[in-house]
Amino acid sequence: MPMQSGSPAAYDRAITIFSPDGRLFQVEYAKEAIKRGATAIGAEYNSGVIIGIDKRVTSKFMEEESIEKIHKIDEHIGVATSGLVADGRKLIDYGRVSAQTEKLNYNQPMDVVQLTKEICDLKQSYTQYGGTRPFGVSLLVAGADEEGKHLYRTDPSGAYVSYRATAIGKGEEEVDNFLKKNYKKGMKKDEAVKLVLKALKEIKDEEEFSPEIAEIAYVDQKEKQFKKLTQKEVAKHAEDL
Repeated sequence: MPMQSGSPAAYDRAITIFSPDGRLFQVEYAKEAIKRGATAIGAEYNSGVIIGIDKRVTSKFMEEESIEKIHKIDEHIGVATSGLVADGRKLIDYGRVSAQTEKLNYNQPMDVVQLTKEICDLKQSYTQYGGTRPFGVSLLVAGADEEGKHLYRTDPSGAYVSYRATAIGKGEEEVDNFLKKNYKKGMKKDEAVKLVLKALKEIKDEEEFSPEIAEIAYVDQKEKQFKKLTQKEVAKHAEDL
């Protein structure tokens, strides 16, 4: 039987075909893949940005240290990824090359918004041409430059938005509701770390949550240095909860 023109199956076989109501189904499917990814949370504090992620250890035989979901792009920029790991690695490599090219050409660090835009331009191009598919990954981009501190959220369409606090990945709606109730503008760094850990704990059973599965990093506006907390530092904050 011929497919009905209004059926999604008639429009989801190529990335370049819009449905009659203006939807690109392959982009929407990519967003669904991200909702099955690791939970990543970002929050601004008074002088910087915190990002944290649940490393999703799926087997007791896995080494937690081998799972890396937060990556350094440049000295002053880092990202947390949720979705397809290999897609995220491709975008991270692209971002690193862009940042280093900026330094070589202009002898200055790349602005956070400029780096985010270049990554999202690449993501958008993969929604426009036949023979490709959208990147099935979202990024939380955290950085600090001369303009101040920044937290951006990207999606497979190539769109990016600046946030004070947000989440991506599994349970993102639940975490967003938690942040709406508990996030306070101007909080200190330690308070922001505890907020992220509480949010990660909120979406897991008490027995499942442990500091070993949490990865936390920050970038401070004064230092303009992206740094990861050690597991001991994360555990100390978790004890204070």
